[in-house]
Amino acid sequence: MSTVERFRAAVEARDLAAFDELFSPDVRFFSPVKFTPFTGASAVRGLLAVLLRTFEEFQYVGQLAGEAATDAGRQTESHLLIFRATVRGRQIHGIDLLQLGADGLVEEFTVMVRPLSAVTTLSEAVLAGLTAADTPSDLEGHP
Repeated sequence: MSTVERFRAAVEARDLAAFDELFSPDVRFFSPVKFTPFTGASAVRGLLAVLLRTFEEFQYVGQLAGEAATDAGRQTESHLLIFRATVRGRQIHGIDLLQLGADGLVEEFTVMVRPLSAVTTLSEAVLAGLTAADTPSDLEGHP
């Protein structure tokens, strides 16, 4: 099973432990609401824990593959996972862009969502999740 297939299965099963073997140690997560990326496997895994609690009725509805440049400008194997979900009653349509490093692990992970009202609702829900008592300390202070 490929890294992308394992990632998709982990999200669908809400299996946080499975992410430990999928991310490079210095993975970068680009959020739709934060200008600078979350960096490091621990921070990204903590953020995913919040996201998996936040999304309702989450399902992947499509997948595309090819090559694209990373934030650093390096061409790499890239995959789009198209999803639909709800957050606090708002329907969200989005994509997860996974870009793999030479080792086959996720090096960059970008999430894009629409419409704007859903982005706002998602931002508020994630912020509430990040400020919860069980949020890892390496995520505190990130809006």
